[in-house]
Amino acid sequence: MQSDKLINVVAAVVERDGLYLISQRHAHAVFPLYWEFPGGKVEPGEDDSTALRREMKEELNAQVEVDDLLERRVHCYEGFSVDFRAYRCRLVNDDLKPLYVADFKWVVMEDLAQYRFPPADEAAIALLTGVSDEVEGCR
Repeated sequence: MQSDKLINVVAAVVERDGLYLISQRHAHAVFPLYWEFPGGKVEPGEDDSTALRREMKEELNAQVEVDDLLERRVHCYEGFSVDFRAYRCRLVNDDLKPLYVADFKWVVMEDLAQYRFPPADEAAIALLTGVSDEVEGCR
């Protein structure tokens, strides 16, 4: 199913000492209170790295260095599609605050399955864990 609107979204996969940074979406967001790798929409005129640095600062007061692309996939939802790109990132500061997210946590990879993630993030988790994922792109 092809959706009407395509939204470019970037996510930061930040790992430190065997823990991964995840954030919780607000109750009023699409996928309310789901957990995700932090990030957000790429604004017009931004490249992925610029968007990720801006989103991380806005959401968590985080400064990151953006590294390699980990996963890219188009996900279709009712009425829109998301071109989701997950990048490995390195945290530059330790002064994280939930500025524009409900919460954030550092979790071990094995515990990620205990949290509810949107399908785009699930595909990135499957890649990180080496588990085959069944998430399909748009048709």
